[in-house]
Amino acid sequence: MKKVFSFNLNGEDIQVLSEPNRTLLDLLRDDLGLTGTKKGCEAGECGACTVMLDGRPVNSCITLVAEVEGCRVITVEGVAQDGQLTPLQKQFIDKWAFQCGYCTAGMIMSAKALLERNAHPTEQEIREAIEGNLCRCTGYVKIVEAIQAVSAEMDAMGWEVKA
Repeated sequence: MKKVFSFNLNGEDIQVLSEPNRTLLDLLRDDLGLTGTKKGCEAGECGACTVMLDGRPVNSCITLVAEVEGCRVITVEGVAQDGQLTPLQKQFIDKWAFQCGYCTAGMIMSAKALLERNAHPTEQEIREAIEGNLCRCTGYVKIVEAIQAVSAEMDAMGWEVKA
């Protein structure tokens, strides 16, 4: 039976009519048109569907709509600020931290969650933060470099990290 669910999506309070056991991924892509969140394994293994739920990265393919009631959800579409790419997004481009791009949205969401809780992560902390995101193309080196670069850029300019 369908039910109305209320939550904050990318800074906007919304209400949706959905089956409670439907996945957040399907709701985002099919009903709300937010296709930046990718459908990969549908089993919580690849991280292509990563979104932030109340500040922590989660796999939207195994998160039910009922679980987001009253929560704050951020998708990759909600990362840009005032229509401008964030330093993290720019560094992914500048460092060529993508190849096919399929995992990129999930990587950015995991990196954003890391930088919001730790503005100066070590390489090991970066690798641990993105370990749930599979990338078959890059070998992760450029991804790690992009995350390190945004941390260094923010630190050098004395800015607060806004991944």
